[in-house]
Amino acid sequence: MHDPDPALHADAPPRVLGTGDAACVVIGAIIGVGIFFTPSTVARLTGSGSLSLLAWAIGGFIALCGAMAFAELGGRYHDSGAQYRVLRDSYGPFPAYLFVFCNTTAIESGSICIMALLCSRYFYVAATGHPVTDAQNMLMLAMSTVMIIGLATANAFGARWGSRIQNLTVYSKVFTLVAVGALALSLGDWPTQSLRAATDTPHATRLSPVVAVLAALVPAFYSYGGWQQALWISGEVREPRRTLPRAIIGGVLVVITVYMLVNWAYLHLLGVDGVAASTTVASDAVAAALVNVKGAGQIVPRVVAAAVAISAFGVLNVQFLSAPRLAYAMSRDGKFFRPFGHLSPRHGTPIAAIGLMTVLALLVLFGSGSKGSAGVDWLLNGVMFIDGVFFVLTGAAVIVLRERLRGNPAPEGEPTAPASYRVPLYPIIPAIFVIGMVGILIGSYVDPTLRRAAIIGVGCIAIAGVMYAIFFRDPAPDGAANTPNAD
Repeated sequence: MHDPDPALHADAPPRVLGTGDAACVVIGAIIGVGIFFTPSTVARLTGSGSLSLLAWAIGGFIALCGAMAFAELGGRYHDSGAQYRVLRDSYGPFPAYLFVFCNTTAIESGSICIMALLCSRYFYVAATGHPVTDAQNMLMLAMSTVMIIGLATANAFGARWGSRIQNLTVYSKVFTLVAVGALALSLGDWPTQSLRAATDTPHATRLSPVVAVLAALVPAFYSYGGWQQALWISGEVREPRRTLPRAIIGGVLVVITVYMLVNWAYLHLLGVDGVAASTTVASDAVAAALVNVKGAGQIVPRVVAAAVAISAFGVLNVQFLSAPRLAYAMSRDGKFFRPFGHLSPRHGTPIAAIGLMTVLALLVLFGSGSKGSAGVDWLLNGVMFIDGVFFVLTGAAVIVLRERLRGNPAPEGEPTAPASYRVPLYPIIPAIFVIGMVGILIGSYVDPTLRRAAIIGVGCIAIAGVMYAIFFRDPAPDGAANTPNAD
């Protein structure tokens, strides 16, 4: 058995990324703009500071279970776009194709559009001190276009360029969030008052505690997603069997720690009612900490806006650093158009796949960006739901591959060979992640906005099915197999 086009493997990407680089991909992909706003939604749903922190802790626990499951997959698959290969070997080429198609056309293109628009909006606020109005929509589109093309170009010049940008933005956003926590700690008393149940607040939804925490898990968990992108760049990571598990688990642990600290800080500085009522919780929290500092009221919103913009910029960059590797991997497998499986001879990057994602992102940008914030909300809802479906399938793949190995171990180096890291308490940990994700998907479907977005997602999957049936259903020519080695 051999690959559909062995020539495509002659120019494998260079392994130039270390553990720190891969961890920054994980941290940078997870910490986006949600943590600057989502805590307000969680506080409104729970109506209690302690329940809010419980929701964030449970979301972090589910994320850690997912990280351990994905770490085992990272210790088993070491090539570019490894999540595609995981799904292919677990469920067959068709579901794996659907994942990459939906990821490229909807999830990542939508994410790029969202982050470019948010980055533009908050850079504008940081620079001018004024909010963006509908009259500035065209300016936001122009700024977003420049950022998308600029970051696509930087990442086309090599993974090192994209990684350097990523590392810088990760350090900046982690420093900002830790600084918010440090401000809260510097004020002294432990916030017992701010963590009490706010049953008398007009902002609470008055749900029972159990239902409130379950409802709050939906917005909380979606601020934790993103660690899967370490699998996408695994073909450019040095010593991937050792590096990827460490980067995935270590990166998620850093994020959980930062999220718990900053949510505690929000509650300490504003109280649960203040967090629930805020539309700019990070800015309001810092302003509360510096209330006695002259001029802080004018400076703080602009500083926090700059922090949000940098965070969005980092997430935007990581999409170009990691996501094109999926289309590249699928093309090498003979399940996508051949030009997307070639690397730039000079820079070793999947330049055609990067170009494809750039064009799709710009089409999405001009199709929805003109709607302003409504377009961003619509995109966000659709991206979250579709992404969650493939989270479930990939988490379950740990169990599928383990069971396939039982009594029939593969030679070292094969896709189904024993992983360098094995998730503890198997199968409990991957099952917790899968069940948790299914529950979150069900919870999100209750929202009518998400339900409409899910219908659009189904349409995207249907289009992918038609494309597969027309172009890629037949076996690869020359008797090629559809399951090449992971390395």
